[in-house]
Amino acid sequence: MQANHAARSPRAHPAPTSTGRRGQAGFSILELSAVLVVIGLIVGAVTIGRDVQRNAVYQRIASDFVQGWAIAYDRFVDGTGRPPGDNAVAPTGIVNGAPATPLCGAALLNAMQAAGVEMPAGRTEGASDRYVYLDSNGNPQELVICFSNVPWSEPGAAVGTFVARPRNVMELRGMTPALATLLDNAFDSRVDATFGRLREQAQANNIAAGHPGLAWSQDDTFAFGTTVAPVTPLDEVQVGVVNAFLKMTR
Repeated sequence: MQANHAARSPRAHPAPTSTGRRGQAGFSILELSAVLVVIGLIVGAVTIGRDVQRNAVYQRIASDFVQGWAIAYDRFVDGTGRPPGDNAVAPTGIVNGAPATPLCGAALLNAMQAAGVEMPAGRTEGASDRYVYLDSNGNPQELVICFSNVPWSEPGAAVGTFVARPRNVMELRGMTPALATLLDNAFDSRVDATFGRLREQAQANNIAAGHPGLAWSQDDTFAFGTTVAPVTPLDEVQVGVVNAFLKMTR
């Protein structure tokens, strides 16, 4: 009887092994570290790729859009003997026939089209004066082209002195600081908002004696609509923009 009772007794459960405990413990620190490293590499690759793509777009804006409009302006002058908007009967040599009177939008496009001047591709058909791009936060911005005649600071009679003379310029409205820096370097081979062919609007007619070169008034840490530092925009906020003048050759 005892033997049969022993055979029917439930079998004792084996003690849990160290291998079983490890299987229930989840990921080890080493495994978690490897996962974090992989995630970091992926995020870094995405960020670098986004920066490379944005820089390529900025390069196209410089070479195809802005330079394209500079070429269109020169072709208009070559074909008509006067700048866009000037009086055809009694030309003044001034854009739109008067200082500080920007030629923009439909008036600019119609003047170019009437003269048979091909305009660069812009935002869409009928909006060749506009170019949509993304800022460093990935938000849309719009660059707008106009032409005008403005006071332009040039060297005076003595070293270190400056005088303002009327010059025809291309107005670039709505540039992010990163785009302004790239364009400044492309046209002047240096970044300076005060001197050179491309200048920030507020610095174009700076005639203070001995004034130094200045950086652009904003950078990509400024939020859209702000003018006082320091301002750090959130990821969902548009980056601040600046306006500039590009001096035309005629």
